[in-house]
Amino acid sequence: MNDTKEQLIEELKKSEDWERDQGDLWFWEKIGRLPFKLLDKFTPAFLQNKIGDILDELGQYIQSGGRYLSSVSSIKSYYPNKNVDNLEDVSNIPIAEMDYAVTKLKSNRKRLATIQGAGTGIGGIFTLTIDIPVLLGMQLKTLQDIAICYGYNPNDKKERIYIVKILQFVSSDIVGKRAILKQLSLIDSPEDETKREAISELQGWREVVFTYRDQVGWKKLFQMIPIAGLLFGAFINRSAVNDIAEAGMMLYRKRRIKERLNEN
Repeated sequence: MNDTKEQLIEELKKSEDWERDQGDLWFWEKIGRLPFKLLDKFTPAFLQNKIGDILDELGQYIQSGGRYLSSVSSIKSYYPNKNVDNLEDVSNIPIAEMDYAVTKLKSNRKRLATIQGAGTGIGGIFTLTIDIPVLLGMQLKTLQDIAICYGYNPNDKKERIYIVKILQFVSSDIVGKRAILKQLSLIDSPEDETKREAISELQGWREVVFTYRDQVGWKKLFQMIPIAGLLFGAFINRSAVNDIAEAGMMLYRKRRIKERLNEN
């Protein structure tokens, strides 16, 4: 059964309501937005270097996908009871079923992130350098799999840019969120080509790294305490994956809904 126009409009309203609720950062997140000089002063050199490596990894991810690409062939695992062979088949699945598939994916990734964060948290400073790239990889793969669930190909460069902008959205303040939402709304726009090209500028993904460093750098300092880091690591990684999955779900579902309304 296909979605009716009325159902699509109602689902679109839910996504728009969610966007309006993204108005401000929690106090915890505001601490993570402290000036870079203060962050540099207290962050150990090894941690700065490791987070700095993320700059190169995200740059490579946008250009080629690097080592993070999810396989589109995993479609059937998300819709085991559907006759789907490609992303075009997925794009015709009702929104409610897409949401259900993503909700299951989100739950599984949160559980995995909790276990992974607790495991690396036990070792404190010794396992922290392992945890940061693993968390980044988990966030990227979660967003790619969400894209697949809504019928988009994460192997396309446009989708890789879209995914990195979602990373930036989650770690931005209210002004940044509004700007990013505007950029994301242009991703499928047939309007001025230069507007869409602006999304893929170098500065775009550099900003992602800086905001990511804000968030991750401070939080990971608490994870450096052996044993106590188990609790911090579990909470931090679960929270990070949950926030990414929620944003990915709401933004991708809105995109799919608007495409269907335009088709109608």
